Amino acid sequence: MGHREDLLEGAKRCLLAKGFVRTTARDIVKESGTNLASIGYHYGSKDALLAQAYVELISDVGGTFESIGAGGAVGEPGSLARFQEVWTNVTRSFVEDRAIWMLTFEVITNTDRLPMVRDHLVKASDEGRRGLVPLLMGGSEDDVDEETLRTVGGFYQTLLNGLSVQWLFDAESATTAEQLTEGLRRVLDGAAKGSRGETAAG
Repeated sequence: MGHREDLLEGAKRCLLAKGFVRTTARDIVKESGTNLASIGYHYGSKDALLAQAYVELISDVGGTFESIGAGGAVGEPGSLARFQEVWTNVTRSFVEDRAIWMLTFEVITNTDRLPMVRDHLVKASDEGRRGLVPLLMGGSEDDVDEETLRTVGGFYQTLLNGLSVQWLFDAESATTAEQLTEGLRRVLDGAAKGSRGETAAG
């Protein structure tokens, strides 16, 4: 690997071991076997490097969301079966990849100390929304238009953020994929009944 890749891998290891705030440029240099000048040359700043390292870490985790059980089968896109299977994998990742998810909360609770990191991650959050849509609804990321990104993608990201808070705070009492799916089923049933009532009244 060249210095750019070495820095990125070193930054990932530092993030997992020390987090954003406690990681220094010298830590990354020591871990990657490079030099301080390389950080500025390849990434512009330590914060920009750490942001890129985090994006890659969380992207790798996102790649496990579609790893469905032994048979490899997954429910039809848009179905409650697909919904439950995907969120089962998501909640599993909160346990198996806890250190990576905790980094998100470090940024949230230290926005004043990590402004550049926050700016980078805000830009990356749209890509996260965009990736969730085809994962649950089918199709490809290229098919996700702006309205779908903001509505459907925003809905899924809200679920992701809310579940992550629950699971990282107390996994024992956190909402399971089965409970989340049953909750959605009841919401949809209620909305359907309400629509039928409106039609009958009209």
